[in-house]
Amino acid sequence: MRTGRGPDRDINAPSGTFRDVNGDALSLVVTGGTGLADIAESARLAERAGFASAWATEFYDRSATVSLAAMAAATSSLTLGSAIAYAFGRTPLVWAAEARDLDELTGGRLIIGLGTGTRRMQRDWHGLDGEHPASRVEELVPLIRRLLRLHEGPVSHEGRFYRVDVRPTAPVGPPPRIDLPIYLAGVNPRMVQAAGTVGDGLIGHPLFTPEYVRDVVRPALERGAQIARRDAPVPIAGYITCSVAEDRDAARQAARAVVAFNSTVKTYRIVHRHHGFESEAERIRERWLAGDFGAAVEAVSDEMLDTIALAGTAEEVRARFQERWAGVYERPLLWPPAFLGIDGVRAVIRAFERSGQR
Repeated sequence: MRTGRGPDRDINAPSGTFRDVNGDALSLVVTGGTGLADIAESARLAERAGFASAWATEFYDRSATVSLAAMAAATSSLTLGSAIAYAFGRTPLVWAAEARDLDELTGGRLIIGLGTGTRRMQRDWHGLDGEHPASRVEELVPLIRRLLRLHEGPVSHEGRFYRVDVRPTAPVGPPPRIDLPIYLAGVNPRMVQAAGTVGDGLIGHPLFTPEYVRDVVRPALERGAQIARRDAPVPIAGYITCSVAEDRDAARQAARAVVAFNSTVKTYRIVHRHHGFESEAERIRERWLAGDFGAAVEAVSDEMLDTIALAGTAEEVRARFQERWAGVYERPLLWPPAFLGIDGVRAVIRAFERSGQR
């Protein structure tokens, strides 16, 4: 059985890496809304500033794997991950092949982070029925791991969701790492449990809060770990929306827009329910669907914003991070608003570079 050891090659990050008061290293999410050159530059800046890792995203206009390749070329020591790439957007064989290549490009610095997306994404973007995503990913991840060991012999699999019969016709060399870490994203308890069962870690959603992580996420991860008979806790690489500017109101408005966008998805309503924010979330969704995006953003109350995100001046977000988020995640992933581009990335890096935690 897997032990949860694979993903944490830099949990004890090198000297020079930012840490919170509990010693956890800070990381950066590089959103794919910017061009590949900016994605690579963001990773370079994060490495130079001493961050522990940088994570690429994926959407309908950006490939996480190509972004990771660009980030690999711009860095030499920074751990690189995908947070997330769409688990069902590639076949198991393609995932294994791309993971091999990326791990070689990075020199063993890679973490593959997979997410299912919403049911609508699965149906409309990937042509799937959207049913049973947790069970599907529980079949997918072990199959990818088997295909990473293709050098050991043919792989045949007849499962509920996947059929594979790969018999190499030419010699296959071993991958850089057969224990390449694979993290899984999850919001609802069943999907979080899947991460605990077959993943090396969990990618925490941007709407997560410390309370939701404590009350819902950690117990679900533990249930999954018990199923897999793990002997170590399953780590979380968790998003924290982080908007920084000298103009405090501008920073908070940008973060409000991110929270509003994520709150339109009913799948994530479970987090709002945990905090009594269901009425706010419903108002946001109604206004967003009506095309009144400004009103949707304004429907994010200060309480809701500060429960979920870090937003304000550099001094304010540093203090708030230590007060509210220190120790919540093994890998805190600071996520600047995508529409701010590389300027948002630079602002977050500068804020924590001056924090005196280096």
